[in-house]
Amino acid sequence: MSALIRYINEEDVLQVSELEKKYFALPWSYDSIKKEVTNDNSIFCVAAIDSKVVGYGGMLIVMDEGDITNIVVDEAYRNLGIGKKIVEFLIEEGDKKGCNSYTLEVRVSNEPAIRLYNKLGFENAGVRPEFYEKPVEDAYIMWKYKKC
Repeated sequence: MSALIRYINEEDVLQVSELEKKYFALPWSYDSIKKEVTNDNSIFCVAAIDSKVVGYGGMLIVMDEGDITNIVVDEAYRNLGIGKKIVEFLIEEGDKKGCNSYTLEVRVSNEPAIRLYNKLGFENAGVRPEFYEKPVEDAYIMWKYKKC
């Protein structure tokens, strides 16, 4: 079972919104996700199997930095390499838009995600205390720099 990673389109917004509500205590609204379909300062992609969205990722671009804001893979589709494909897509597309570095926050308890980010070249650069709510938890700040 292989997922296709592609840019989000309007038909995906409802499914992404449902995943957002399922996995985040403070989810992005439907309208906020819909704005990402046409936002030139972001890259928002979905992982789709047939017509079902099983994951998604988002990244804001600020000057030459990519700030990865969302990565979700539906529980039934985890451990299939989909999260890795999403992050790789974001970085590849960010490179095309001139990004030289990438950053993200991750819950300190999310060991599978931390291992993935380390494998992809991200390094821990510090802690944001109580960054997450519901439940309150610290986040690691991770960075990846392009090798010149």
